[in-house]
Amino acid sequence: MRERLDCAVLSTSCTHAEIRHWFGDGSHASRLHLQALKLEIDIAQPGSNRVLAESCMALRRFDACLMTVSERNLAWVRTSLLSAKGRLHTPIIALAQRLKATALNDLYSLGLADFVRTPVCLEELRTRVERQLDAAPARASPGGVGNEVREGRGEYAGRPLPESASEEALCANILDYTGFELEAFAAATASRFATSRESFKAAKSKVVERFERAYITAALGRHAGNIAMAARAAQKH
Repeated sequence: MRERLDCAVLSTSCTHAEIRHWFGDGSHASRLHLQALKLEIDIAQPGSNRVLAESCMALRRFDACLMTVSERNLAWVRTSLLSAKGRLHTPIIALAQRLKATALNDLYSLGLADFVRTPVCLEELRTRVERQLDAAPARASPGGVGNEVREGRGEYAGRPLPESASEEALCANILDYTGFELEAFAAATASRFATSRESFKAAKSKVVERFERAYITAALGRHAGNIAMAARAAQKH
């Protein structure tokens, strides 16, 4: 367990009231230090949805970033996550104010790592930050091997998918990974199959079957076995 965890805080003017008291007396939970990154952002200002993307480098010195999210700034958060997708090294945790499951699932698909509900318990937040650190290997230094997958037209610099990670572990947590991470894993898997004696059709069928099984299992687990809720979240019949 880390002695100190540093969590950046990013809030908009319409959601800042929930956390304003955190910065009035400097209080924080044991071992969790909250530091203001950008507070009371005016989402009506042009270009405000680029704040997160422009803060990617500054966020690298933090263990996590807490974003306040409600129905009032949900659209802004969506575009902010979309503009920063593929560039973030730091897990984003939402402080969700009366959001529905569909909205949260949408944010997950855009790169959200986790969420806590209001009123927030700082000890719970600390535990969730620790969980994010435990779920991913230690981040390499900038340019480090294993922390970036570069190919074609761009680069991905998110959580690495180590070769040592078991397939079972990946399948069990498949919903926690972003599209960029899964794409990197798929590329590595395809390269491995290409050097084997498997035909293209057989290899593709095997990978797709494993993905579908892992996705459905993980979706059911996230929704406590409720098939209807899992189907709605997956946008499948």
